[in-house]
Amino acid sequence: MVNFKLVLSDPKTGKSEAHEVKDASAQLLMGRKIGDVLDGATIGLAGRIMITGGSDKAGFPMRADTQGGGKNYVLLTRGVGYRTKEDGVKKRKLVRGGTITEETFQVNAKRLDEASKPN
Repeated sequence: MVNFKLVLSDPKTGKSEAHEVKDASAQLLMGRKIGDVLDGATIGLAGRIMITGGSDKAGFPMRADTQGGGKNYVLLTRGVGYRTKEDGVKKRKLVRGGTITEETFQVNAKRLDEASKPN
């Protein structure tokens, strides 16, 4: 079965917590895209969460502007998966698409409801 490491961050406090999502809960994340909002109760968490990114087992980051869930070489000038010290430099980098698949290892998300935070 599929296992994910879900890193859930709280934008108001700036803290994050890691959860392991397994089996049936992980199947509910399959096919979701970056930017999708879902109810946390479906995966065992309280409140609503929004998927903000992730990476695969090799560490290749997910990009929202790349379609599908496979790896693609994309010409980048800035953003996720590319760091530069110079302006105007373009480079072709290998990144993963914005859809969660079985190759995804880590899923990043943020909490949308403050009232749903457990004490």
